[in-house]
Amino acid sequence: MPSPRHPEHDSHNQQTQPTSAHIRWLLELTSIPTAAGREQRVIHWIKKWVAQRHNLALRADDAGNLVIERAPPPTPPTSLRQTEPGIPPLFITAHLDHPAFVVERIIGPSVIETTFRGGVLDPYFKAARVIVYAHEGEPLRGTVTQKESGDPFPRCLVDLDDGCSTNSVSVGDIARWGLPDSTITDGQLHAPACDDLAAVAAALTTMDRLRDRDDASHVKLLFTRAEEVGFVGAIAACKLRTMPAGAQVLALENSRSFPNDSPIGGGPIVRVGDRLSIFSPQLTAAVSKVAAALAGEQIRSPGTPSSSGDPSKSVTPKYQWQRKLMPGGACEATAYQTYGYESTCICLPLGNYHNMADLAAVQSGDADAIANAHVAPEVISVSDYEGMIELLVACGTELGPAPTAAEKLDDLYATRRFVLRST
Repeated sequence: MPSPRHPEHDSHNQQTQPTSAHIRWLLELTSIPTAAGREQRVIHWIKKWVAQRHNLALRADDAGNLVIERAPPPTPPTSLRQTEPGIPPLFITAHLDHPAFVVERIIGPSVIETTFRGGVLDPYFKAARVIVYAHEGEPLRGTVTQKESGDPFPRCLVDLDDGCSTNSVSVGDIARWGLPDSTITDGQLHAPACDDLAAVAAALTTMDRLRDRDDASHVKLLFTRAEEVGFVGAIAACKLRTMPAGAQVLALENSRSFPNDSPIGGGPIVRVGDRLSIFSPQLTAAVSKVAAALAGEQIRSPGTPSSSGDPSKSVTPKYQWQRKLMPGGACEATAYQTYGYESTCICLPLGNYHNMADLAAVQSGDADAIANAHVAPEVISVSDYEGMIELLVACGTELGPAPTAAEKLDDLYATRRFVLRST
């Protein structure tokens, strides 16, 4: 497992060395190589983390998804207040994989054939540099020399650099883009894999802060595998009933940021839907209510003006958050909802989505952008990450029903129908 570069090792980094545990976990996790179906390095890190906490337990379902929950007490508690009956389990979920290469064949002394598991556009593969993480020995560097379609995943040839040999490489090893380990610069994390390992770090931090609270014993974590190839782990969790019927699900994601709509640094996003579906209106409203309370806002009825429209009353909120659709991709919340769970999503706005730099220009067909397409570290705001943790902790203890749209409209009608009376 590679060690993350610390900020003081980077002469261009203008942020002091992070000392808090949740920042350290963020740096470490987002530096770990992972791929769909090959998440073992991240799983090993999580197992060690749980083993250091006597009141947490970890179990795996038959698909290898991980559940972290409160360990049963050695003796039944007599004085501690118990979670009120009727509170459904609240699962905070994130996935353990990121788009990457998996070794399928050893072609020769310095050539390997890989499949790429995840969504990255073709121009980014041309002569791209990669790092191969063999099962033993030092990582090996190489270059993508060929990419062709495959079923179900595209196939890529990788030529290792001079002096590197395939002797230590085995089928099933993984490779990722040739990017540096995670660093923090000017309040932003630059990492090989924010999606979704930054969310894993946020979920673990949340559990660490809630694990001794009696009013949060219903909070559990679910970490899924193989999200980047079609929610395979999440679908398995639903079919296996890894989460009991009636559980509520907060799926965590890192979702592509659009600067004018979902800016990095604007706060974590309560995501109302994705390009496939709209999430649970009731649960989304309940999470929004918690976020609004953190920001010192009030949930207003439709048609009620906001004081923020008056410049004389504008103030910087103590907590920043966003509420967006985020249609640029699909999210596991869609899978959970499809299989009968009440689910919604909280996400971090993400730059260089799936490591694709200048993505908008490449997608637009700009010839120069396509010719110069290159991979780059994913980027999130550390303040957004910390805001996600704050929101999750609050949801773990304060999440309750929010007024439904029908209730809001009925209230509006009751208080304002007088304007319809004839004069």
